[in-house]
Amino acid sequence: MLYWLSQFSNVSEILGPLNVFRYITFRTGGAVVTALLFVFLFGPMIIERLRVTQGRGQPIRNDGPQSHLVTKKGTPTMGGLMILSGLVVATLLWANLANGYVWVVLAVTLGFGGIGFYDDYLKITNSSAQGLSARTRLALEAVIAGAAVIVMVQIGRAPLSTSIAFPLFKDLVINLGWFFVVLGAFVIVGAGNAVNLTDGLDGLAIVPVMIAAASFALIAYLVGNVVFSDYLQIRHVSGAGELAVVCGAMIGAGLGFLWFNAPPASIFMGDTGSLSLGGLLGAIAVATKHEIALAIIGGLFVLEAVSVIVQVVSFKLTGKRVFKMAPVHHHFEQLGWTEAQIVIRFWIVAIVLALLGLSTLKLR
Repeated sequence: MLYWLSQFSNVSEILGPLNVFRYITFRTGGAVVTALLFVFLFGPMIIERLRVTQGRGQPIRNDGPQSHLVTKKGTPTMGGLMILSGLVVATLLWANLANGYVWVVLAVTLGFGGIGFYDDYLKITNSSAQGLSARTRLALEAVIAGAAVIVMVQIGRAPLSTSIAFPLFKDLVINLGWFFVVLGAFVIVGAGNAVNLTDGLDGLAIVPVMIAAASFALIAYLVGNVVFSDYLQIRHVSGAGELAVVCGAMIGAGLGFLWFNAPPASIFMGDTGSLSLGGLLGAIAVATKHEIALAIIGGLFVLEAVSVIVQVVSFKLTGKRVFKMAPVHHHFEQLGWTEAQIVIRFWIVAIVLALLGLSTLKLR
């Protein structure tokens, strides 16, 4: 919205400082601050409202760590509403709303958030850790993700819009045709559910999400800039730079949420938050043609998801469990690690993986 002010020549001539709204870097910083202040100001009110309406808070899994039945009981969920509110307000205020990628990413984020919200609602109303069935949830996510990828293919330029680029190789780009829609949808759905599986301890998911968002803010800015993309020999995607503003809004909203989610958490993000944030990262990765880089930068989420898959497959085939409990952060809980140790060490892993992922921008 503020971007449009810089487009009126008569206004920008009279008020020269308004020209700063043309710069993605300035608007990204503005989005960070706006989202952060929004969550700070309205967070306590949202938490209190959710606490009153939910009563007993988020149902705790009986098959999870027994300590959670004591330490997590009564904590309200759906904190993702705080994050989404700050993210949307900041994006609408600071992003170029004529950019198609912005609307597609927002649509995926809100669509996945809606699915997560309904899942959380079912859990609360039924006083059960079981919400929406896995098949139904995945089917809805696939529809939203598939539609989003189709739109992104139409926005982009052929043949790059249906191609996948490989890190470390400047010329290795494979055109998948319309099969790219399937791959792109898989990336978005996989990212959403991987973040969802990671969200099991206070502060465990939100910081790695912010680290990944910061990484993709840089990637989006570089990919969307002709000069920088040519220098780094990465594929230029016209208009993708505007997604840095969305990432900035995500970081600001995440910082505000972390204030209330820091141990002991006053609120959980729930599926409302984890699904939407994962979907956001997946959609941005597809838009910027850095799907494989997401697997590196978001390697912590991949590890959590793989641990669940390995655990399920192993138990069904052999009757034995590889981990004491899955996802893998619960395994370390069972080994005697404290919650703070797990969370901080996983943050460190997320930072290292983000640096490795960003290094692929230069190593060609």
